[in-house]
Amino acid sequence: MALALLSPPGEWGADIVIGSSQRFGIPMGFGGPHAAFFATKEEYKRSLPGRIIGVTIDSAGNYALRMALQTREQHIRRDKATSNICTAQALLAIMASMYAIYHGPKGIKQIAERIHGLAVFLSKSLEALGFHQENKFFFDTLKLNAGELIESIHTEALKNEVNLNYEGSTVGITLDETTSPEDVKTIIRFFAKVMGKNIDDLDLEGIKTRILGKIPSHLERKSDYLSHPVFNSYHSEHEMLRYIKSLEAKDLSLCHSMIALGSCTMKLNSTTEMVPVTWAEFSKIHPFAPSDQVEGYMQIFDELNKWLSEITGFAAMSLQPNSGAQGEYAGLMVIRAYHLDRGDSHRNIALIPSSAHGTNPASAAMAGMKIVIVKCDERGNIDVADLKAKAEEHAADLSCLMVTYPSTHGVFEESIIEICEIIHKNGGQVYMDGANMNAQVGLTSPATIGADVCHLNLHKTFCIPHGGGGPGMGPIGVAKHLVPFLPGHAVVEMSREKSISAVSSAPWGSASILIISHAYIAMMGGEGLTNATKFAILNANYIKTRLENSYPILYSGTQGRCAHEMILDCRAFKAYGIEVTDLAKRLMDYGFHAPTVSFPVAGTVMIEPTESEPKHELDRFCDAMIAIRSEIEDVENGKLDALNNPLKNAPHTAAAVTANEWTHPYSRQTAAFPLPYVSTFKFWPSVGRVNDTHGDRTLVCSCPPVESYAEEVL
Repeated sequence: MALALLSPPGEWGADIVIGSSQRFGIPMGFGGPHAAFFATKEEYKRSLPGRIIGVTIDSAGNYALRMALQTREQHIRRDKATSNICTAQALLAIMASMYAIYHGPKGIKQIAERIHGLAVFLSKSLEALGFHQENKFFFDTLKLNAGELIESIHTEALKNEVNLNYEGSTVGITLDETTSPEDVKTIIRFFAKVMGKNIDDLDLEGIKTRILGKIPSHLERKSDYLSHPVFNSYHSEHEMLRYIKSLEAKDLSLCHSMIALGSCTMKLNSTTEMVPVTWAEFSKIHPFAPSDQVEGYMQIFDELNKWLSEITGFAAMSLQPNSGAQGEYAGLMVIRAYHLDRGDSHRNIALIPSSAHGTNPASAAMAGMKIVIVKCDERGNIDVADLKAKAEEHAADLSCLMVTYPSTHGVFEESIIEICEIIHKNGGQVYMDGANMNAQVGLTSPATIGADVCHLNLHKTFCIPHGGGGPGMGPIGVAKHLVPFLPGHAVVEMSREKSISAVSSAPWGSASILIISHAYIAMMGGEGLTNATKFAILNANYIKTRLENSYPILYSGTQGRCAHEMILDCRAFKAYGIEVTDLAKRLMDYGFHAPTVSFPVAGTVMIEPTESEPKHELDRFCDAMIAIRSEIEDVENGKLDALNNPLKNAPHTAAAVTANEWTHPYSRQTAAFPLPYVSTFKFWPSVGRVNDTHGDRTLVCSCPPVESYAEEVL
C-alpha cells in the first residue's frame, strides 16, 4: 500500500523484493491466510520458486496464459530444486488482485494518501500533547517515546478496546484503511487523559490545516502502476460482478464435475464448514492479539490439537506450518533438533524412496540433509532389502526415512511396520508424509505403523479448499519424545524448552482456515471420518474395476486392490503417436479435469475419486475414460488419422466447433459432444491446445494492446 506513494524498490536497485498482499483487502484472520509476493530482477527469474505465469498462444494462434517452467519443478529436480514449494496462496492472491482491480491506481492512491494523512494528523496531535514521535519519516506507523507513562497508556488503551504495540518504553501505532477519524480521535483522547489534558485543549482543526506529508520528496513515486486496462475498467459493483463472473465461467471446478487429481484429494468443501471464515469474530483479529482476547480461537486450537492427535495416534501437534511442504520442513527440523539434543550432530542422512513426492527430497535438502534414494520393487513398494542395506550402511549417520503411506503408487505398503523398525534399529527417525492420510483416518494411523513425525494436509484430508493452489495448512504431529522440539515463536509465548524456531510468521499459521477443519471433524465425528476413508477406498477400487480392462493398472496390492488412488499406465499408446497429454486434453471435451499426469511415473495418469463422489459421477468419468480408450484404438487400427484426430486436436473450443470451416475427418459432434451426457451440461474450454514451449520462453506478462482487450470483453 505504501508503494502507491513511495518509489518502488526496483527503482532503488533492489535485487529481490518480498512482502505480503494483506493490505490489499485480505482480513488478518489471526495470522492468515495471506498471499506473499516474491519479485526479482530479470536475470534471476528462472530461479524463482513457486508459480510463474507465461504468455503463450493456443492451437488457433490466440493469446493464452499458462503456468511456466514446470511449476512443481521439485518433482523433476528433487533435491536440486530451488525450493520445496508445492502450493501457493492463490485464492488470497486473487482476492488481493480483485481489490486492486476494483479500486484501480487512482483509488489505491487515494486510500494510501488517506492512511498517510491520518497518520500525520495523529503524529502532530500527539506531539502537541507533549509526546516525542521518533519516526522522522513514515507512511502509517508512529513510534512514541512514552517513558514512565507506558503502563498508563496500556491501561487506557485497553479501556477503549485498542491494542497498541509496546516495546520497552516505546509505543507503536499503525493505521490502515479501516482506521476512521473517530478511531484517531479516540487514541488522541486517551493519550491526552494520560497527560492530564483534555482533547478540547487541542486545536485539531488547526492541526489538520498544517498537515504535511512525511515522505521525503526524493522517495516519492513518479512512475505509473496498475496501468493494464483491467485495473482501469471495473469500478462499480455491477461491473466488477460481471467481470468476476466472466472469469469464473472459464474455470472447471467441483461445481461442474469430479476432479480426480491423484495425490491432491479434491473433495467436497461444505458451506457449513466455510461460512465461519467470513465472521468478523474470526477474520478481524491481529496475529499477535493478546491471548485473553482470543479465547474462542484458543478453544478451537486446543480441540483441533486433541482431535488430530487422536486421529494420528501422536502425543501432540503443531498447527503452525502453512502448507504440506512447510510441514515437511518443520518435521525434519524437529528430527534434526532431536538428534542435536542427543549429541548426534553427525546424523544427516535421509533415506527417501524413489517413488516419493518431489517435495520430500527438496525439503530434506532445505533441512541440511544428504539424500540417499531407496529402490522400489516391481509392485511399486519399497524394496525392503535395499532399504535395510542402506540403513545399515549409513547407520552411524542415519537421520530419518521419509515415507508416504499409502505409497505414492496408490497401494498400502504391506511391509511398513518392518520398514519403520529397520530405521529405528539403525538410530533413525521415521517421517511419514501425510499426503495420503485420507486413506488412513479411522482405519490405522501414523503412530500405529511406527512413524515418529507426520504432517497433515488439512487442504486434502480435512476439507480446506485448494483454491487454485491455496490456502493450505500442514500441521505436524509427533511422538512423545519429539514434543519438546515442536516449533516455538519469538513474539507469542508458546515455546517449549527445546523448541525449534518458528517456521511461519504467525504462531498458529493460517489460523482462520483451521476453523474449516475443526468444523469438518466436529460434524463428521469418529464414525463419519472412518466411513469417509472407507468410501474413498471403495470408490477408487470401483473405478479400478471398471477401467482395468481398458487400461493397465500399474500397481496393486497382493489382493489385487489399490488404496484410495490408482495409476493407469498409458505409455504403450506412444507406439501409435498418442501421448498421455492427449488423453488429458481430450477429457476436457468430456467435461472433466484431467487426473494427475506423469506423476509419480512418466506417461501415466493417477486417479483419486475421494469419498465425495456418488456412483453416477464415477460412472460418468469411467464412461469418458473408456470412450477415450476406444478413440485411441481407432487411431491404432487406422480408423482415425494418426495426426488429425480428436485426441491430438483436443480440447475443442466453442469457436473452433462453430467456425465456418471444419477441416477435420471426424464430425463436430464427435469433437464437442462425444457422449450423450455431455450435451446436457457442456463445459466449453476457453482456449485450445496451448504451446508449452512458447509459454516457457515468455515469462513476463506481455500485456495485449488495449484494443484487443476491449474486443475480448465485448
